Amino acid sequence: MKKLLKFLSPYKKECVIAPAFKMLEAIFELIIPLIITGIIDRGITGGDRSVIFKSGGMLLALYVIGLTCALTAQFFAAKAAVGFARSLRKSLYEKILSFSHENIDQSGTASLITRMTGDISQVQNGVNMTLRLLLRSPFIVFGAMIMAFTINVRAALIFTVVIPVLFIVVFFITLKTIPMYKKIQGSLDSLTGHIRENLSGVRVVRAFSAGNREKKDFEDENVSMYRLNLVTSRFAAVLNPATLIIVNLAMLILIFNGANLVNDGTLTNGQVYALVNYMSQILVELVKLSNLIITLNRALACAGRIGDTLSVENGLKDEGTVSADDLADTDEILKFEGVSFKYPGSGEEFIQDADFTVKAGEHIGVIGGTGSGKSTIISLMMRFYDVTSGRVLFKGEDINNLTLTSLRKHISVVPQRAQLFSGSLRENLLLANPDATDADMERAVELSVSSDVVKAKGEGLDLEIREGGANLSGGQKQRLTIARALVKNADIYALDDSSSALDYATDAKLRGNLRTLTGKTVIIVSQRIVSVKDCDKIIVMDEGKIAGIGTHEDLMDKCPVYKEICESQNTFDGEGSL
Repeated sequence: MKKLLKFLSPYKKECVIAPAFKMLEAIFELIIPLIITGIIDRGITGGDRSVIFKSGGMLLALYVIGLTCALTAQFFAAKAAVGFARSLRKSLYEKILSFSHENIDQSGTASLITRMTGDISQVQNGVNMTLRLLLRSPFIVFGAMIMAFTINVRAALIFTVVIPVLFIVVFFITLKTIPMYKKIQGSLDSLTGHIRENLSGVRVVRAFSAGNREKKDFEDENVSMYRLNLVTSRFAAVLNPATLIIVNLAMLILIFNGANLVNDGTLTNGQVYALVNYMSQILVELVKLSNLIITLNRALACAGRIGDTLSVENGLKDEGTVSADDLADTDEILKFEGVSFKYPGSGEEFIQDADFTVKAGEHIGVIGGTGSGKSTIISLMMRFYDVTSGRVLFKGEDINNLTLTSLRKHISVVPQRAQLFSGSLRENLLLANPDATDADMERAVELSVSSDVVKAKGEGLDLEIREGGANLSGGQKQRLTIARALVKNADIYALDDSSSALDYATDAKLRGNLRTLTGKTVIIVSQRIVSVKDCDKIIVMDEGKIAGIGTHEDLMDKCPVYKEICESQNTFDGEGSL
């Protein structure tokens, strides 16, 4: 929680005003039993009606002032808590956006979503409750005990026994529940991940009639979380009854002793009422305090998780000082020099000694089997991951020396999975280039062979896209994703197996359109021979190694891996033979 206190610093005024007004309310609350004592002893028993009217007026005034103080405190506490949560959410979101692919892989998307939503809500609630009750409740507990001693020391001795016992009970239950709440949040991460997977893959689940199995898996996780919550709730539920039992027993003893003292003439009826009232105040405040402790336990568990996320060291350091915008144009726009790479936590290298050069304006094909390292080449080029050894050069400069923003400004990637965001087509295209004109976007749509999609919908660039492109087919989503990449005026366009859902005619037309991009370098990653066959140069990947580099004809003669791929896809060369 200490790591998060800095987000409260802009609300120092609110953090002072809220508890201060709560303390004022508490002071007035402690005075009320004494006024009522006067009404009982002097007004009712003594028959002095003026005392009743005067004291009644004071009580009314105190209630109004107390209510005003309570509302003021709640307003400023809520303002501080909401502002704190907003700043924390903003900082956490920015932190997550800065995460490298390695960080996201390790943290898990479901866990990050839970921390952004549920965890922050719990912490916000904890801050609000703390500002309102953390000082007020203990103040009234000890204040009521002191006030009881001012009335009668002998009768008030019961307070000195009750309060330590209550604090021991509260402290014991707190120690037991804190680790349990951490486990609950971890269980919630797992459940959120399961729900997220099922919602995003609902079509797959239905296609394989796996609904019952997924329901069972969900129910198992749900029951596990239910049991964990049940055990924790049982511990937390003991707190209120335990405090009620202890305080009510103390109240019975107090009333019994008070009655004897009244008979002895040591106490008056009004004083007995005041003592009972102070014991009742202690009961109410301890119930509030116990609920506050439960809320704080949850908030602290969540705050720890949020703090851990904010403390994560980015796996990818943006320490470059050179801007790619300042680099002079060179014949060799991209170069891999002895590049090897293994994913974090993996013992084996996924890319081994990759050496190749890409010239400006070339069309490069990258082909290979599943898991051969094709997409990893794109990830290393974009510096989504850092190479284990070797160097990746952009226009002759090591990409580690370039600022990430400037590097990625010059490379436009179409990912394997077509990802569109809810909103209009215009908004999706402007994501790649905020300065693009309607003409630029319409040309990108045309180049990506998406004109028919836009025309068929009849909305043009204002075409409404549902979440994840749910109102589009797989091929339509791929083409519009390609259009978004083409809106960006980049030096290199990299298509990572992004035409897999396109028919051969559309794929061919798309590649023909890409040829019209004068001076632009195009890298096509694919498992289809037809998609890369006409490229100026083809890089063949096989189990993380480069098995061959050359034109289609050269590779057919010299690269067994490439020839095998061609034969498996029944792809013929220009002379009609394999």
